[in-house]
Amino acid sequence: MRTCLSERGQKFLALADKVAPAFAERAARHDHDNTFPFENYDDLRAAGFMRLTVPEELGGLGADLADLLVVLERFAAADGSTSLAYAMHSSPVCSWAYAWRRSQDPQLAFPLQMAAQGKLVFAVIPSEIGTSNLYLDAKTKAERVDGGFRISGRKNFGTNTSVATHCATTARYEDPEYGPHLIGLLVDLSSPGVSIEPTWDTLGMRATQSNDVVFDNLFVPEQNLYHSVPVGHLDAKFLEQVFAHAAPCFGAVYTGIAGGALSWAVEQIHRRGLTRDARVQDAIAEAETLREINRSVLYRHADEVTSRRLFEQLGVQEGVARCAFVKNVCTNNAATIMRRLVDVLGGSAFVRSQPFEKMWRDVQAGLIMPISNRTGNELIGASALDVEVVPAVGDQRDRPALSTLGSTW
Repeated sequence: MRTCLSERGQKFLALADKVAPAFAERAARHDHDNTFPFENYDDLRAAGFMRLTVPEELGGLGADLADLLVVLERFAAADGSTSLAYAMHSSPVCSWAYAWRRSQDPQLAFPLQMAAQGKLVFAVIPSEIGTSNLYLDAKTKAERVDGGFRISGRKNFGTNTSVATHCATTARYEDPEYGPHLIGLLVDLSSPGVSIEPTWDTLGMRATQSNDVVFDNLFVPEQNLYHSVPVGHLDAKFLEQVFAHAAPCFGAVYTGIAGGALSWAVEQIHRRGLTRDARVQDAIAEAETLREINRSVLYRHADEVTSRRLFEQLGVQEGVARCAFVKNVCTNNAATIMRRLVDVLGGSAFVRSQPFEKMWRDVQAGLIMPISNRTGNELIGASALDVEVVPAVGDQRDRPALSTLGSTW
């Protein structure tokens, strides 16, 4: 079913339509070769997408969260890997723009202008083996030194690091006054002490090249510490700047992949003359319904974020639970769409020379991305029952901050 878009949404979709066909043409080769699609990023830059979510006043195209979801869904229908990698840049930039529009903070304007000028490509790299995907702690260690911190550790799922210039990451800091804290740091990926190890060889989303990132005694300047929260706590700032924007972006990517598979299946149905088959119609109806449920959930969430109702009416845990709900509804429904389409496609769904097989593998990655089904269900169920899963930190002004975001990138 076609989505009824605003004039802005139609404009950004038309722009995405100019580059998406080339992504689709290259997708199978990069999947097979396990390589990053650098050409796709050349196309993204040329079309202005690296500044899509930068405010117009700062040199960008001015897209908001809802506009970004339209673009990510379209890109993912062509190539899920490119869309997911691009989301790792566009989602945080979108959250900065959201904060800047409210505050006019020049420290936020600086990285936004860098993105608009093509000097900054971003990635968010908090994930570590053996830690919660709610980012409550880190194995990467930070110690105070003159002028900043030294950090050492290994991060996995480093999506977009093939092209990123900078990233946000996390480390555990044993604060002598406030106790163990999870700190958020901005890292220049060209710095001595940063290396990318080519570990990525996976079932799906192969072209994301989400390799490991190793920090070996990396110096991070004091001004690049942008946040801190006690270890083991949910946090209002992480909710607003990370989960609330990342969750729908992940959801849009996997909705788009399933939508691409649905479009291809419809083409096969027409080619085989099966359009009047009642069983085929039933499967397509279910797939269309699930996709429309995803879109409804995504755009409600975008509206709740943009209007700030999500942050003003819900507590931190309930807000994070809402983000988990959005991501997991979308990824679970995407996986179900793929299973239903197998009933229609039969053996062609299993043939590697056909695009469906790659889309099926790519969709499976959504089931393990944060926030996972198990963690999400715990949050949703506990919140509905008024049970605190872990403590939550609301207004960070109620205690001294370690530092604030600076302008050294």
